[in-house]
Amino acid sequence: MAKGGKKGGGAKGKKVTLKMAKNAVRVTTDGHRRLDLSNMGIATFPKCLLKLPDLNELDLSRNQLKKLPDFIGDLASLRWMDLHSNQLDAIPETVSQLVALSHLNLSNNRLTSAGLPPSLGNLAHLRSLNLGMNRLDTLPPTMVGLCSLQELGLFDNLFPSLPEFIKVLPSIIRLNTKRNPLSYAQGDSGATRGEGGLEEGVYLAKEGSLCGSCLESCKKERRWMLGGRRDREGNAEGRGVPYSGLITPNSVAQANQEQWR
Repeated sequence: MAKGGKKGGGAKGKKVTLKMAKNAVRVTTDGHRRLDLSNMGIATFPKCLLKLPDLNELDLSRNQLKKLPDFIGDLASLRWMDLHSNQLDAIPETVSQLVALSHLNLSNNRLTSAGLPPSLGNLAHLRSLNLGMNRLDTLPPTMVGLCSLQELGLFDNLFPSLPEFIKVLPSIIRLNTKRNPLSYAQGDSGATRGEGGLEEGVYLAKEGSLCGSCLESCKKERRWMLGGRRDREGNAEGRGVPYSGLITPNSVAQANQEQWR
């Protein structure tokens, strides 16, 4: 007789025990304790991780997580967390307790703007945040507090325009807004558009992060995108750029993006 009670039991996903987690911890070359639980069919965030208080890096990508527990904020030693390619639609407020976090990858989930807590802006040491491939159309204004943020991925979302606070983030170097329904330069008529009215893709970077030849190439592309008149020296005239400290190095930033996407 079939065991009817087991029917559909696989939906619970793989259970991670404390012993499994301890055996999987590795020490990185820079001395951090890293736990890789990626691609294991995990559907529930392992509570046993609370018994690993010195864990610095956690990879739970490519699993079946639909929810993060409030106790995630108790993993206070985390500096790096990868949760990409799960089924998350919201992030708990307690994420703000991860004060040491410098890298957070939440790409390829089901996040909506309502699922991003205002407390996300309290992660003052966060340097890289990947929110690409979700369902976002705006960001919490409190994210203006991310004073250390250098890289922000917003690609493959639903943004009609870039959040205003991005203009004043003091440390931002790379911004990926590829494949959003953006109107370039917040409604500038000189926007280039792809099929279906979507922006073909804009990568932004600070001028100081580019070599001389790339910088000149990107400046020429920007002048063309803005549709401004050029003088005899090739300088753009007319409209200004609202994100004045950033330019569009598509060929440069795309390669770097793969390191943190």
